[in-house]
Amino acid sequence: MSTPTEHRLVLASASPRRLDLLRQIGLTPFAVDPADLDETPLPQELPPQHAVRLAREKAVCVAARHPGSWILAADTVVACGRRILPKADSETQARQCLDLLSGRRHRVYGGVVLLVPTADGGHKRSERLVRTDVTFKRLSKAETESYIASGEWQGKAGGYAIQGRAAALIRWIGGSYSNVVGLPLHEVAGLLSGHGFPLP
Repeated sequence: MSTPTEHRLVLASASPRRLDLLRQIGLTPFAVDPADLDETPLPQELPPQHAVRLAREKAVCVAARHPGSWILAADTVVACGRRILPKADSETQARQCLDLLSGRRHRVYGGVVLLVPTADGGHKRSERLVRTDVTFKRLSKAETESYIASGEWQGKAGGYAIQGRAAALIRWIGGSYSNVVGLPLHEVAGLLSGHGFPLP
């Protein structure tokens, strides 16, 4: 059965985790279309601002390719204080992240942007910022090296994936778990339903 144009949801993300999370609440996007953007933080940009800006830019970029569709975009930022941790792309980078997170609390910011199609062919934008606090146990060298060897850190913000082996390293979490995985589901469902998108 074809999806009515007014209810076509496009996920502006390359993350398989975000797609899995949407499916977890019964939503399968009409299309998945990632935006290829430079994700370098701007000078003096704080972690919450960075998360929302990137989500907004992803949504706007992808919306141009899908007129008349609903566009959902998100970005996840792991931060220690004002410092934005990278999406680890090397063992050295992942080890640096884990050493920094070991034994301390950090914050995970999720920026979510929904573009709702309007009658004039444009979009109305709604945004949410979600914060989750996460505390790692103090990691031994063996624990750090074991996690590095797992390879789960590759491409992950802050060098870890809470839904994988890192779950055993996390002592406490305050706030949305799905936000740390990559998409705060409560807020996403609220945005969609609040604008009239039919949820399962």
